[in-house]
Amino acid sequence: MGPEKLWPDSEPDTYTLERCLRRKGYRWVGGLDEVGRGPLAGPVVAACVILEVNCDYSSFVDSKIINAEKRSLLYEKLQNNGAKIGVGIVSETDIDRVNILQASLLAMKKAVLAMPLQPDFLLVDGNQPIPMIIPQQTLVKGESKSASVAAASIVAKVVRDELMDRYHLQYPEYNFQQNRGYPTREHRQAIKIHGPCAIHRQSFKCVKEFVAET
Repeated sequence: MGPEKLWPDSEPDTYTLERCLRRKGYRWVGGLDEVGRGPLAGPVVAACVILEVNCDYSSFVDSKIINAEKRSLLYEKLQNNGAKIGVGIVSETDIDRVNILQASLLAMKKAVLAMPLQPDFLLVDGNQPIPMIIPQQTLVKGESKSASVAAASIVAKVVRDELMDRYHLQYPEYNFQQNRGYPTREHRQAIKIHGPCAIHRQSFKCVKEFVAET
């Protein structure tokens, strides 16, 4: 089922898919997104969100285009206004074991399983369905097409940033509070100087070169 078959002829908004799916009988439509595919350190985090029917869906946009303060406020808004939320986390160890794509799909599956109720339809960011029998639709750049996916991106980003803040206290030499584990020049230089730490992804370029030296 492609999104073009769900959207009406009129210009869609970011809650159109959810409305159309509800009209087709799907009551609990969950948006899924993940954060943390690109970093050299830390877990990949996914979230699943079911928005309330009468929510202010226009508030929820791609987490990458709003600042940390706005993301935190929107996360609090979701928690206080009846949204159903599940979070899934896959560690750097498991990322190294199964690869980042499979780890991302696993994190999304975990997010669905963590939901207080099971969605009956999933809108999944990206082009890969997750390994579950729940009906689902993949959406490339889904954060711009579905408010539920955008909300999930906000939840996943807030949760992962909080985790990286905690890791910063353990490993301040890598400045995870600032770079969040992404391969900035400063971060790559810190790995060269100090070697990888326990949360670095040892299978990733810019890390694996130094694993044998530590």
